[in-house]
Amino acid sequence: MPARTRFKKRWLLLLLVYAMAAAAYVWYTSPNNVPAAYKGTPADPATYFTPQQLQDSETLNPIRNWIFFTSVPWEWLIYLLMLSAGWAKSWRYALGGLPLILRFPLFVLLVDVVSFVLYLPLQIFSYALSKSYGITTQPVPGWIRDKLVAFGIGYLTMLAVSAVAFWILSRRGRWWLKLWLISVPFTVFMMYVEPVVIDPLYNKFTTLSDPQLERKILDLAAKADIPADHVYEADMSKKTNAINAYVTGIGPSLRIVLWDTTLKQLTEPEILHIMAHEMGHYVMHHLEWSAVGAVGSSLAVICVGGGIYVWSLRRWGEAWGIRGRSDVTALPLLLLIMAVLSFVSLPASNAVSRNAESSADAYAMWLLNSAEGSVSMQQKTGVITLSDVNPPLLVRWFRDDHPSDMERIVAAMKFAQARGQKAD
Repeated sequence: MPARTRFKKRWLLLLLVYAMAAAAYVWYTSPNNVPAAYKGTPADPATYFTPQQLQDSETLNPIRNWIFFTSVPWEWLIYLLMLSAGWAKSWRYALGGLPLILRFPLFVLLVDVVSFVLYLPLQIFSYALSKSYGITTQPVPGWIRDKLVAFGIGYLTMLAVSAVAFWILSRRGRWWLKLWLISVPFTVFMMYVEPVVIDPLYNKFTTLSDPQLERKILDLAAKADIPADHVYEADMSKKTNAINAYVTGIGPSLRIVLWDTTLKQLTEPEILHIMAHEMGHYVMHHLEWSAVGAVGSSLAVICVGGGIYVWSLRRWGEAWGIRGRSDVTALPLLLLIMAVLSFVSLPASNAVSRNAESSADAYAMWLLNSAEGSVSMQQKTGVITLSDVNPPLLVRWFRDDHPSDMERIVAAMKFAQARGQKAD
């Protein structure tokens, strides 16, 4: 049996075993289990989910979690196939007669297209699942358009980053340090342009349709010393029933954004609470700390990933047809290393994010001097998305970047109790 065939069968078998183990874990760690102390309280989903919603949540969440845990090694396998099955090497040979200005973009395009197509079935499954439960409302043509837009943005980003990376790898000296130094302004630039350039490619943004509510939100922003002149409304009802709001951008690109689904489904106290939460991120400089964290983590990834990259080239480079560290054939290897390190770092990054979200919750209640709307807002969000109010451990570690619904409701109840208020 050829070595490549043995490789494919071995890794596909491992993926199958892993997928079965992941299915067993997510299925038998039952959703919506809450401690006995919270049974019958507003933190208990049985008090605000209907029996059918509870059943749907208990069916949907294991599937969601299984898709997440299965999609990770599936992405790794795609990159491994490009290397070990000889796809990357054959693409390089096929494009060898073209000038570099065409050869390099076409090679990157091939890598991106193949990975996009092979990953697409899981995305289709996830979309169909969400649509069947009434969470996603976006028609198929709109969903396809968004995927194509995301592909185009991803390709251009990958092309620019990989061109710079391979050029630096072809130089002598401390290439890892040069890569990191270049990544710093790129990270800040992307944070700046996302609200004003990238986000409008997906959604329509207008000033808030309710002038009185906008005035109250801006007054709240002024109380929090946030320099905002407008609140923007995102037209999301054509895509989802979920609710959301956020503060994003830096400097002149700062945006306070409220989804129109939030306006339609939440009361004014609930909206003010969710907006105060987002303002908390701004006031506590979570956006800036996020940029600092991204810059610091990129240094760690480049150092650790660079070592793995050099070692992998020595170990398998010849077998994979990679002629040196600056050979474009190694692009799938770089993507594989980045994907693995990103997954491994999720428990730490998610823990930091959950802490920031808890701090923003506490700030919102402090700013409003009330927990009014907090509990009911979390309950409505949970019902709309059929969330698991108390996810199992591995899901929390690797998937959840926000506190659980149960934790947030309990925190609001404690805040209200300490002030002799009623939590709703």
